Amino acid sequence: MRISDDTIQEIKSQIDIIDVIGEFVNLKKSGTNYKALSPFTSEKTPSFFVSPAKDIYKCFSSGKGGDAINFIMEIEGVNYIEALQYLAKKYGIQIRETEETDEDVLVHNERESLFIVLSFAKDYFVRTLLEHPEGKSVGLSYFRERGFDDPTIKKFELGYSLDTWNAFYQEALQQKYQEDVLEKAGLIIRKEDKVYDRFRGRVLFPIHNLTGKTIAFGARILTGEKNQPKYINSPETPVYHKSQILYGIYQGRQAIRQKDNCYLVEGYTDVISMHMAGEENVVASSGTSLTDGQIAMIKRYTNNITVLFDGDEAGIKASLRGIDMILQSGLNVRAVMFPEGEDPDSYARKIGPSGFKEYLKDNTRDFISFKTALFAREAQQDPITKAKTIKEIVASIARIPDGVQRAVYIKETSVLLAIDESVLISELNKILISERQKRKSDAREPDISLIEKTAETTLDRSKSSTESIRLQEKESIRLLINYGLNEIEEEILLYEFILSELEDVEFQTPVYRTIFDTFKENLKKGHVLDADYFLKYGPEEVKKEVVDLVANPYEISVNWQNKRIFVPTEKDLLSRSVFDNIIRLKYRIVSRLIEENIEEIRELKKHDETDHLLKVNMELKKIKSELAKKLGIVVAS
Repeated sequence: MRISDDTIQEIKSQIDIIDVIGEFVNLKKSGTNYKALSPFTSEKTPSFFVSPAKDIYKCFSSGKGGDAINFIMEIEGVNYIEALQYLAKKYGIQIRETEETDEDVLVHNERESLFIVLSFAKDYFVRTLLEHPEGKSVGLSYFRERGFDDPTIKKFELGYSLDTWNAFYQEALQQKYQEDVLEKAGLIIRKEDKVYDRFRGRVLFPIHNLTGKTIAFGARILTGEKNQPKYINSPETPVYHKSQILYGIYQGRQAIRQKDNCYLVEGYTDVISMHMAGEENVVASSGTSLTDGQIAMIKRYTNNITVLFDGDEAGIKASLRGIDMILQSGLNVRAVMFPEGEDPDSYARKIGPSGFKEYLKDNTRDFISFKTALFAREAQQDPITKAKTIKEIVASIARIPDGVQRAVYIKETSVLLAIDESVLISELNKILISERQKRKSDAREPDISLIEKTAETTLDRSKSSTESIRLQEKESIRLLINYGLNEIEEEILLYEFILSELEDVEFQTPVYRTIFDTFKENLKKGHVLDADYFLKYGPEEVKKEVVDLVANPYEISVNWQNKRIFVPTEKDLLSRSVFDNIIRLKYRIVSRLIEENIEEIRELKKHDETDHLLKVNMELKKIKSELAKKLGIVVAS
């Protein structure tokens, strides 16, 4: 079965792009548009824009763009149907289906199969925990001992896997799930001629993606076997990349946005116990080193992270370097350390919800102060240790991209460590200069031989010529679909001018050729197309390109007319813009033809068949010279 066209249209009619994207990104109004830090890259300056008027988004740092459906596909890593299902659920729309064609039946991609089998596994482990005698006596008893109540167990879909070799595998086969899909999902292990369950005799913590789908499992052993690790996780799969997901993000993302803060802990039970204590804005790195992808995920919801450390100074120091990555991403970092021997899970159960909230409130410190105090205690009586401490702390401050913030932390550190501020500034500058030089060094091109350089220069010239033409074609199409019906001279519309000037020109870039040809074909039927038409009805590659052509990150935010200052808009300068662009496009095309002509002359020179080509070359140069005069540029002869 497939989603009916009527349902798809109903979903599209209900979509509010600000509402959809706002669940994943902190949008801020900017004129008639909204802007935010990119959810796809780590950046310090907002380059992600949403236009509610055009129902599109554009991320200028990653190049991604499209409508709300496309955004869900990109952010969640799902296909078109899954994105529609997500939006239908969000807006309470019942999905109506139609019979699949033979082609539809064949399109069962790997991701869909994995989601289905992982959902089956999650349900199986939940049933085993709640209904099987072993599940209740072993798994459920363990969760009860940790103080997890029924609503919490249900909320996190906790489960249990029987302590047998292949109970889950046999059940999955009985339910007609394929062995290779079970293996790809990381649920079974195939070794020589034996197949057995990956998770045996363990309680299960399902890991969810942002839409709530199970994508992996974390599992804790309950027996005291010395040759078995305490925790094991699902392996990497097409739907699970551990560096790109955080445990608890699905359950906690709304609270993170509402409280504008994210608590970062280490383990699954830390997250669950904090939920029971009323602190739902929490995620876990699940014992792995923090990654840029995980930081970027938190950044979608807040710019503030509070790291909760277990009461173990040696362990804290080992993890501090990883936390510097958060500072480097531009986020505000705070920290809390629990009493010795305690972690968020144990301490929340020990002092109760109200006491736990009070402890967090009273013991949260900015990260630099926290780190300074941590090292300062052992550096008081030892000059060598103190010097090392200074370098450690300044290295963290150097990670902060904001200069003002760095200056504030330098001043505070100078007071805490009782050291002259100028010494810290000097050390900071050394680090910043060293990093800047390293970046420059990394950016340098490796040395190559003269012959390689010559070959590369020829190739680069060809690439440059092709790229120049592509950019001018892009600008022609942008002007055409955005301002086609605008008058550029008396009784001359912009589209009329472009079509007459480019009547004999064939676009070299396929996507622009498609748009241009579609425009001309519809004009014959009396229809003048605009950007909206291509966004709604164009092929996928055309839609993506048109998003880029209509998105504009720059907008005049001040009403200069009220200040009696005239700031011309693009519409005011259309006549000049379209004329210059057409001339530049022709100039680029002629330049490319001259290059090709010269190359042909070189190849035929030994056969004395170049007379005709030389004449063509002269004519092309004349045309190029005339075009150059119109553009006001000088061409070397």
